Amino acid sequence: MSFLSMGRQQPTSEQKIMAVESEMRMMADTYNRLQKACQAKCVPTDYREGELNKGEAVCLDRCTVKFLDASMKISEIMQQQGQAMSGAGGTPGAGAGLFGS
Repeated sequence: MSFLSMGRQQPTSEQKIMAVESEMRMMADTYNRLQKACQAKCVPTDYREGELNKGEAVCLDRCTVKFLDASMKISEIMQQQGQAMSGAGGTPGAGAGLFGS
């Protein structure tokens, strides 16, 4: 056991692989949700042209930015809640709520 690890076990290579696979699944899920939401909003189902027109491209750009911004904010809030709960002994209701209550 290393002095620098402060008594924590180092993850095995199998645990590292599982963590990477889990992260890849989460990223793929985020991409798929983004693609579905923005395509439904910005691209008509009756394709008239082989490529996106300027309005569709701008809509997709804005939709993507908004989707990723919202995802980042939600992630930050969930991390803060997780830290508050672990700091409060995991007691439900301890710390700030989802909307700061």
